[in-house]
Amino acid sequence: MDDRLHFPLRTLVRPRTFIDPELAGRWPRLALAISLLALAGCSKTGAPAADKSTPVNVAVATAGPATPPITTTGIVAGKAEMRLSFKLGGVIRKIAVVEGEEVKQGQRLAEIELAEVGAQVEQARQLATKAERDLERGERLHADQVISLEQLQDLRTQSAVAQAALKSAQFNLGFSTIVAPRDGVVLRRNVEEREQVAPGAPVLVLGARDAGYVVKFALADREVVQLRLGDPAEVRMDAFPGQTLAAKVSEISRAADERSRLFPVEVQLETPPPALASGLVAKVTVSPSSARAATLTYVPIAAVVEGQRDQASVFVPSGARAQRRPVRIAFITGEQVALAEGLQPGETVVTQGALYLQGGEPIAVVN
Repeated sequence: MDDRLHFPLRTLVRPRTFIDPELAGRWPRLALAISLLALAGCSKTGAPAADKSTPVNVAVATAGPATPPITTTGIVAGKAEMRLSFKLGGVIRKIAVVEGEEVKQGQRLAEIELAEVGAQVEQARQLATKAERDLERGERLHADQVISLEQLQDLRTQSAVAQAALKSAQFNLGFSTIVAPRDGVVLRRNVEEREQVAPGAPVLVLGARDAGYVVKFALADREVVQLRLGDPAEVRMDAFPGQTLAAKVSEISRAADERSRLFPVEVQLETPPPALASGLVAKVTVSPSSARAATLTYVPIAAVVEGQRDQASVFVPSGARAQRRPVRIAFITGEQVALAEGLQPGETVVTQGALYLQGGEPIAVVN
């Protein structure tokens, strides 16, 4: 065996290094600290930190009525709806119009058979003529002192009665034909030709064009006492989507309906659409005059957070931060909230983004 392979064993073994046990226990924590310092150094030399501000929208609080508007549903109707009828009953001879037809003033709309009415007129005329002849003869006889003054007066009375009967028959003859009293549209046709109608029974319902349209509805006592003639109103209809019609209160009943115990009210449409028809359903919003006597602060509903009963909060921008402010809610109308306390008209509040804020948090206004 080669003698070069024989050497002491200790020359192949690295000398053992001594490690303090206390230092060995601290080594993991030291390594973590060194890593954090290295990351901090990298962050200082790298990109800047992200902006922590919350993007928000803001709005200005406004002043509004101290009580909510009155909202209800009503029916569109012509302001002047005339129920046309015959004064005498009879068989309908002719109806010259249909529902929805526009008519002109003086146009003949319907008539009844005139045989019976005409006979009554002719009979009255003959009696009046006879009474007039008898009176003329009596005047001559009284002048010749053949009849007394009392007999002459009786003849005069008979003549006057006959003339009155003739006028009555002629008047009835005039109302045996229905004539349009003004320009308008036929809203309803209640009977057909050859039907028997009673005296005064409505045959046609005519809506006058020049009188305009109204919306009729009914209100409870606590609401109707707030209204005054001329109060502004807004009318919306499904038949005209997206269109708001201006109106004013034109009639307020001071007697409740016996069945519903509600008070009838009407609002007059200022500029009705040309295609407006009677019977359409409308949603009416009336602003009572009493509500305008005092004002409250109005903010968008998105600005109110953490509501409980009538207590809530809003965020008010203060510099670059949002400050929480407690408020008291009076009522909610549509997309607006009326505040009784905590905010004044003209102040700015956070709307979109308010739900993600905390008091004193930095914000960035984007609108």
